[in-house]
Amino acid sequence: MKVGLSTYSLVNELQEGKMTVLDVIQWIADNGGEHMEIVPYGFEVVDDPELADQIREKAASVGVELSAYSLPANFVQDSEEAFLEEVERLKRHVDIVHRMGIKIMRHDVTAFQLKPEEMTIHYFEEHLSKFVKGSQLLADYALPFGITTTIENHGFNVQSSDRVQRVIKAVNRENFKTTLDICNFLCIDEDPLVGVKKNINYAKTIHFKDFYVRPYYENPGDGVWFRSVNGNYLRGAIVGHGDLNIREIIKIIKSSGYNGYIAVEFEGMEDCKIGSKIAIGNVRRLWDEDEMQ
Repeated sequence: MKVGLSTYSLVNELQEGKMTVLDVIQWIADNGGEHMEIVPYGFEVVDDPELADQIREKAASVGVELSAYSLPANFVQDSEEAFLEEVERLKRHVDIVHRMGIKIMRHDVTAFQLKPEEMTIHYFEEHLSKFVKGSQLLADYALPFGITTTIENHGFNVQSSDRVQRVIKAVNRENFKTTLDICNFLCIDEDPLVGVKKNINYAKTIHFKDFYVRPYYENPGDGVWFRSVNGNYLRGAIVGHGDLNIREIIKIIKSSGYNGYIAVEFEGMEDCKIGSKIAIGNVRRLWDEDEMQ
C-alpha cells in the first residue's frame, strides 16, 4: 500500500498561483507522500509536453511516483461527430499520460453537473451504450501503452456501486477498472461500507477522503455544504475527522488483498496544506493501527 496525494487537494494553491504542479510534487515528498495523482485543475499539461517532461523528471528526482491521472469527460453528446471528437480529445490525454510514464487514467463518462432528471437510472439506461462505447475506444487505445483506464464512482449518475459495475462488465476490457472513491457513494446516499465492499475487487486505485454528513431535514447553515441526490447535506472533511467509518473501510480494503495506491483527496474548509498533511498522516496511522489489533 502506498499513500499519496491528489493534486486536487491543493487546487486552491494552484489556482491562486501560490504553487505550481512542480511545487506540489516537492510538497508531497516533504510531507510523507509516496505518489501523486494528477488532476489538471490550476494547470494544464495535455498540450504542454515540456511541462509533462518536467513533471516526470521532478517526480523521479524526489522519489514520488506518478500514480494516476484523472480528468472530466462526457460521452453524452448530441451527435456522433461530437461523440468522436470527445474520444479524440481524451486520446490526447492518453498520449500525455504515456509520456509521463503513468499507468492509470480515470475518465468520466457523463457531465458532472446534471439536472435532477439526469441523475436517474432512466438517464443511465438511456445513455449506457454511449458510456460503454466511449470507454471501450479509450481502453483499446490505451492498451498498447500498458495503461489501465478507469471509471470512478463520481458525477451524480454513474456513482452507485451497481452502476459502476454495470459499465465495467459491459465494457469488458481487462484494462478497464474503477478508481474507487470511498466517500463518493454518499453523493447518491449509498452506504460507503456497502459500496467499498461491493467494488473493491474492481479497484485499480483508491481515493481516500471524508465527509461530514447531515440529513436533509437538518440544515447545517453556512459553510461549503452541497446536497446529495436525495437532498442530504455533505461537506468535505480531513480524512479521519468526518463521519465515514474509516477504520472499517480499511479493514474491508485489507481483507480484499488490495495493496496498491491510496490517493488522499482533501476537499474541506480548512487550509488545504494543513488538511492534506493531517489526512496523509491519518491514513497511514489508521492503516498501521489496524495491523496492531
